Amino acid sequence: MNRSTLPLTDRIRDALRLVAGRHTVRCPHPGCLVSIRYSTVTPDEAKRLTNIAVDHARH
Repeated sequence: MNRSTLPLTDRIRDALRLVAGRHTVRCPHPGCLVSIRYSTVTPDEAKRLTNIAVDHARH
């Protein structure tokens, strides 16, 4: 089972932001604290930001 290592409070904040139309994308690399938050962007820009956040070699 793949569980998030984020504290419960951070996961709740991310969920509340998502409901409000804001998105948070975090790097999946263990120990990396990089996260990108965005709202009201084009789908292409959202994809670009997501790719930056999940590619640990780029940040």
